[in-house]
Amino acid sequence: MDLLPPSIRKPSRYSGCEVRPSRIPWEEAKVRILLGFPDVYEIGMSHLGILLLHEILNHRAGTLCERVFAPWRDMEEHLRSRDLPLSSLESARPAADFDILGFSLCYELTYTNLLAMLDLAGIPLTASDRREEDPLVLGGGVCTLNPAPVLPFFDALVVGDGEEAVLDIVLQVERRKRDGGSRAGLLAGLARIAGVYVPGISTGVARRVLPDLAKSPLLSSPILPAMRVVHDRLSIEISRGCTRGCRFCQAGYVYRPLRERDPLLLLRYLQETAPKTGYDEVGLLSLSAADYGCIDRLVTEAMETLAPERISVSLPSLRLDALRENTVRQI
Repeated sequence: MDLLPPSIRKPSRYSGCEVRPSRIPWEEAKVRILLGFPDVYEIGMSHLGILLLHEILNHRAGTLCERVFAPWRDMEEHLRSRDLPLSSLESARPAADFDILGFSLCYELTYTNLLAMLDLAGIPLTASDRREEDPLVLGGGVCTLNPAPVLPFFDALVVGDGEEAVLDIVLQVERRKRDGGSRAGLLAGLARIAGVYVPGISTGVARRVLPDLAKSPLLSSPILPAMRVVHDRLSIEISRGCTRGCRFCQAGYVYRPLRERDPLLLLRYLQETAPKTGYDEVGLLSLSAADYGCIDRLVTEAMETLAPERISVSLPSLRLDALRENTVRQI
């Protein structure tokens, strides 16, 4: 990264000076993907989904995956005043050089950031204006269940769980680069993937569901951020989905059905991974952690395992009516 002017607040957002696993060289990659989060670094790096997809894609042979986050206003002004493109965090390559630019859409207030990032990247805002050589612009996340407000800006959307869908998409892109073919042909191929909606081609789409949460890997080498982020801890998804069906809760419907991870697998992961990160807290993520089938055992043994390392355990999103006395005593 070039030297930034002193007027840029929190330059660590853009430095890329993280502790992270190595990637294959740019020249060796058959498919190059840029995962975009339309909010600032410290918020995006607190989102487990983008970290998980980043690791899944980089573990795929011949695939390179990097990240980009929305710049704050001062950095956006800096880029525009010098006619500099939006670039990836890892290698500082222009976003337009990648084969795929995929955005996580977690809340509607980031839609304007999404458009600003496309504009900074020099990528046409609407899918209809994109050329053959432009990156494929994808969207995923909970907002894709009502994509109408942003539909014109995406080439395709992943509806539902993305761990397997992204690999299917990458395979289609890899085949196109190897065998040739048009952008229209690629989009037609994407429309045949379960859970992928292609505007103008798809007439509907069924939400893709990962039936077994064991197929969604735990982060083997968590990226350690360059600065303090909002959720400054090691996050582990212990379950996905919820049985409560609260009408006010979007996530309770988006992530159905309920799937739980094996507690023995979670404990082994905590023992092996948590001490290597330097974090002093582990978050057991769930829409309702107290409803996890083995929550008492998991909390008790996790705290016993991590206590010598001075690592605490946190339980977000707790329902009072589901809390057990032993769990309350432990936390």
